[in-house]
Amino acid sequence: MPAIVGPVQVVNNSDGIVQFGDSLIISPKSTGKSNSGSGAANTGAFVVTNNGLSASNVLDTNLVDQPMIGNN
Repeated sequence: MPAIVGPVQVVNNSDGIVQFGDSLIISPKSTGKSNSGSGAANTGAFVVTNNGLSASNVLDTNLVDQPMIGNN
């Protein structure tokens, strides 16, 4: 069913997938993991963060967090 799309602002698109309108199946696959301190992963067109002391201590005992095999 067609839709009317209003004003759109795309600030960042690093994976190259933007869909407007009708589609049957869109299934991009990617996995990732990151550890960062407070305020480090904020995204947007205008971000202001004021942080004091920040530290990230990570102990990751998982061998596989999100398998992509068979995840269709």
